[in-house]
Amino acid sequence: MLESWLASSSTLQLPLHQIESQQQVKGREVQRLLLQAHLQHRGNGDIGPALQLEQADGAMLYSHRRLCVRSLTTVFGTVELVRMGYSRPGAPSILPLDKALALPARSFSYELQRRLVKAAVQNPFLESVQTIAELTGVAVSKRSLEEILPDAARDFDAFYQQRSVASAAGSILVAAVDGKGIPMVKPGGAQPRARLTKGQKANKKRMATVATVFTRRALGADPLPHLPPTIARGGSSPTSGKQAGLGKFAQGQDRRYRRGGGRDGPPRSHAIHDAPGLDRW
Repeated sequence: MLESWLASSSTLQLPLHQIESQQQVKGREVQRLLLQAHLQHRGNGDIGPALQLEQADGAMLYSHRRLCVRSLTTVFGTVELVRMGYSRPGAPSILPLDKALALPARSFSYELQRRLVKAAVQNPFLESVQTIAELTGVAVSKRSLEEILPDAARDFDAFYQQRSVASAAGSILVAAVDGKGIPMVKPGGAQPRARLTKGQKANKKRMATVATVFTRRALGADPLPHLPPTIARGGSSPTSGKQAGLGKFAQGQDRRYRRGGGRDGPPRSHAIHDAPGLDRW
């Protein structure tokens, strides 16, 4: 069918891009027909006049037989399956062909569901179903995709519970970086502006960046104390030295700012050079 269409006189007059588009659509139908023929070749799952199921409390006989027709949407399109069902009063029906083919409970094949979930992880729901429709020609509603996704994550917790994680050896390298805009001191002789115009800033800032790199022991090992070397050796208090100078600077700045009456007082950045030890930071 596809080969005769490609060799027809009407197709020979078409440009290449139209041939590609139509060949893809007709090729999907060929794939669907091949899959449908395979399912018919598998039979309907008839295993005899009755089905005997062995259970812990004894054997159960399913003697009522009935043919059931089911539609399944695949990546090639919708196919139909005719299955033999065995049932008995007070028990759900058993369909041997469903178990042999590992059919899903939903009307979408597992391969189609896999592609839908993969597309939904990378894109919004509506864009995902549109992408699948463009690639496979199968139309799936957005609501159906929203119902499929929770089923795909059902085994998430059980997977990680049974997963064996190898214990880490050695240490872990940890790095952290942080930045803060710092107002700069105005150069000497600069004339203060009475009023700022639109778009002007009260001061200029530069980015002060602090980085730290340290190692941490592997999970399960005794953690190392995150203390300066002086504390680890039983030295002076962490408030000594530079930190003590920074604390006095902050207290002094707070007092000067309050005495100055708020924004009309001296800018905080003017007193940066007064902080003891800050020129070494």
